[in-house]
Amino acid sequence: MPDRRHFALALRFALGFVLTACSNSKSAMETTFTPSNPFANASPLLYQAPPFDRIHNEDYRPAFDEGMRVQLAEVGKIAADSAAPTFDNTVVALEKTGLLLTRTNNVFQAITQANTNDTLQKLQSEIAPKLAAHSDAIHLNAALFARIKALYDTRATLKLDSVQSFLVERYYKDFVRSGALLSDADKTKLRALNLEESKLSTDFQNRLLAATMAGGLVISDKGELAGMSDGEVAAAADAAKARKLDGKWVLPLQNTTQQPYQASLSSRPTREKLFRASTTRTEQGDTNDTRALILRLAQLRADRAKLLGFPNIAAYVLDDQMAKTPDHAISLLTDMVPAITHKVSGEAKAMQALVDQQKGGFKLEPWDWQYYAEQVRKAQYALDESQLKPYFELDRVLKDGVFFAAHELYGLTFKERKDLPVYHPDVRVFEVFDADGSSMALWYCDYWKRDNKIGGAWENSFVDGTGLLKTKPVIYNVANFAKPGAGQPALLTFDDVTTMFHEFGHALHAMLTHVEYPRLTGTNVPTDFVEFPSQFNEHWALYPSVLANYAKHHQTGKPMPADLLDKLKKARTFNQGFSTGELVQAMLLDMAWHTLPPGEKQADAGAFETAALKRFNVEMPLIPPRYRSTYFAHIWSGGYNANYYAYMWSEVLDDDAYAWFTEHGGLSRANGQRFRDMILSRGGTDDVAVLYRKFRGRDPEVGPLLVQRGLK
Repeated sequence: MPDRRHFALALRFALGFVLTACSNSKSAMETTFTPSNPFANASPLLYQAPPFDRIHNEDYRPAFDEGMRVQLAEVGKIAADSAAPTFDNTVVALEKTGLLLTRTNNVFQAITQANTNDTLQKLQSEIAPKLAAHSDAIHLNAALFARIKALYDTRATLKLDSVQSFLVERYYKDFVRSGALLSDADKTKLRALNLEESKLSTDFQNRLLAATMAGGLVISDKGELAGMSDGEVAAAADAAKARKLDGKWVLPLQNTTQQPYQASLSSRPTREKLFRASTTRTEQGDTNDTRALILRLAQLRADRAKLLGFPNIAAYVLDDQMAKTPDHAISLLTDMVPAITHKVSGEAKAMQALVDQQKGGFKLEPWDWQYYAEQVRKAQYALDESQLKPYFELDRVLKDGVFFAAHELYGLTFKERKDLPVYHPDVRVFEVFDADGSSMALWYCDYWKRDNKIGGAWENSFVDGTGLLKTKPVIYNVANFAKPGAGQPALLTFDDVTTMFHEFGHALHAMLTHVEYPRLTGTNVPTDFVEFPSQFNEHWALYPSVLANYAKHHQTGKPMPADLLDKLKKARTFNQGFSTGELVQAMLLDMAWHTLPPGEKQADAGAFETAALKRFNVEMPLIPPRYRSTYFAHIWSGGYNANYYAYMWSEVLDDDAYAWFTEHGGLSRANGQRFRDMILSRGGTDDVAVLYRKFRGRDPEVGPLLVQRGLK
């Protein structure tokens, strides 16, 4: 996911997924902004890459304060301009505001997601409400909105090109959706709601990070790790040492409900303990408990929707998406439920039969699913993860898989840059070159899990590429792969491989943008479209020529045997009842929380979750949601509230688009260039439904998705 969101205007605060700066400290805390502050000017490094070797904890607060002060002054000057509003003196002028604030925020959000510390978390809690108030100060500026409205009302007579006209419409809608048409009294109420929501969302993120770390399963008896590989056991020992638990082992939690180690752990009690540690991580009644937080957040959002003239916050959010209404999104999901439950029933029967055959003497439970699914896969396809991992060494997957596909489709090449500073030793930097050999972007990757990194995987930017500001893209991907033990090879699961291709699809969307205006650049598109390029890029992980290029044994260099390749491809739709079921449950949970009407308070988060799943006929005792409500970071702190359905909506697009490729010869430079020109390079410069229709020649169809997931 870029799991990301954007505020309108030159704020462009990605309050979704980003990184943190270096944690080294200066001799004294700086409280005033000076010209020596590393954010004071655009970085002198290539493409304004952040100077991480110069950034300290103490630099952020004065840079934020000064950045907000300067932008408000810039905006005030535009609003007070005595000249009649024009595209240049209003819209273009706004696009150029807030450069210091954007520089600071892009780095700060990145670091507080991927490499945070106590100092930065405290500052994050203090800065979040200030940023919310700052955004309101701009969007609720009546004089500024009057200029934008004047342009919007007369746009047909202004001799604007199609992109400029679309940008004016976008600005007008941004301001209206932010409350510009409200009365002064209602604007005051809206400011208060936004302020409280920003505080609680930040609090949720910090509580979840702490709960996930504290919830990692500590093992004292190595026998409880039976079934895990030597490399996994070594990694668990390293994780324990990092927490000063010498002589023990730690199984860190990922942000999902089910944990990867459950597929290999042969000790049923250990599987159950790991499952319960995961599902109750934020429900311990301690300072990391999130239940009261999410109840209040849901209520705040419903109240905000009412102020803005919508029946619930989902209606407000989807009014600006491809889906347009909650009913359309819910219908897509619930229409899949019968096929999902049918598939799940068959999968569960096969696993229970295996338990009985082995004289297990127990009924299958959620913590057994991964373990027995892996055994069934071995039985049905003679395939298990341990056979695959030796062929998925990270560096080879990256260079001979992810980069190779980008070269074959778009002509891109990559050169590692070890001279540019990074925020953590795990981070790598690559310079990106276009088909003509010209340098065009920088790309950072940060793949290993750390205790001070939030869960999941994402993409975002340090610098957006725009014509107006004459900037090139500086983009990064972050993930949470299990770090190998010292001296062990970096071997991945196929899910990890897919994640690499997915997040790089977001990066391609951001790097290949060819847009003049910052508001419309890169991934500044509706959320139910932003996942389209990323999920589309996943297809190339299994494309024959790409897979053959990177799936080579990490020791011998020999390609994956043909019979193993066949097994991998045949197993592609295996366990899709589970995979689709846990995903759709989470999507419908998101919709349930965000279709709550104003004033309808909930007393118990767990009871609400159970009732919602029953209401949608999607409750499956053996398959809990991919994220339970209390650790659903996407919707409470990641900007995907009422938008998590977007992954499935975008999957309709990506599978349909891939079908176009297969109909036209598959992977080729010509096909890649067409996709680049018509989708990736366009950013948010037009209605995305129109962009897709022009590329495909028709509206998207759901059939290819059902085939890809083995549901049809």
